[in-house]
Amino acid sequence: MSLRDKYAYAISTAKGKFDGSAKEEGGKLHFVGSVKSENDKNELWNAIKTIPDWRNEVIADITVTGGAGGATAAPAQGGGTYTVKAGDSLSKIAKQHLGDGNAYMKIFELNRDQLTNPDQIKPGQVLKLP
Repeated sequence: MSLRDKYAYAISTAKGKFDGSAKEEGGKLHFVGSVKSENDKNELWNAIKTIPDWRNEVIADITVTGGAGGATAAPAQGGGTYTVKAGDSLSKIAKQHLGDGNAYMKIFELNRDQLTNPDQIKPGQVLKLP
């Protein structure tokens, strides 16, 4: 079974919401593109995560375009999630989404179920935001 077949539910969830592609390359399924809202991104991630092996089989670069005409998003208010990209650190994520890089421990504490060290995050991890 191809990865596209295995992740058919995620691919069908993406239709109409995801402006991009899901290509199989090098034994991984690469989702690359954008969605209009954080809600659409979360819906797509939840569909991907219905497959237990997703961490080993999926690479996703999903950006949220929103409707703000390309303006930088304000710090998140009241939670959400963030997908770690190469080069990210918890302090960088905290500065971008919480407005304070020193608030990285809030993100770490909220994600203790998958993090053991605030300096060790991996691209593709989906972190909960305060």
